[in-house]
Amino acid sequence: KVPTAVDRAFELGMSAVAITDHGTLSGAIEFYKTCKAKGIKPIIGMEAYVSPRKYTDKSSAEDRNPYHLTLLAKNQQGYKNLMKLSTIASLEGFYYKPRIDHELLEKYSEGLIAIIPSFSGDVANSVRLHDIDKAKEKIEWYKKNPLKFIKICFLS
Repeated sequence: KVPTAVDRAFELGMSAVAITDHGTLSGAIEFYKTCKAKGIKPIIGMEAYVSPRKYTDKSSAEDRNPYHLTLLAKNQQGYKNLMKLSTIASLEGFYYKPRIDHELLEKYSEGLIAIIPSFSGDVANSVRLHDIDKAKEKIEWYKKNPLKFIKICFLS
């Protein structure tokens, strides 16, 4: 729960803490207000579900298994873009989970920082399947995209 987590961050002397709800921003307002009341910098984020195809594709087993990508707002524009992505994911991209795709990420990437997960991301999945060319292709997409990435981690 938000108050308990923020209280613990305060006890530990943290100056900033992030929230990343899965597929939504449902806890963001309560989190923001609670952090501000404790003098902690709130970092608003979302654990996005990224469709392996288009976010509007809803017909195959592949469409039921989106990849994870953690998105963090680094400024007001980033927060606005998170709200836009969350809304589109829920209203237009929902198929088992609220989903976005690479095209939406390109369109609404300003002000966002992304963390590519080491296990549940699309790059890691390609590595697990021993498709190194596909992993390199995905890394190149991320490198040319305007999103700022702070971590790329692989399983060994």
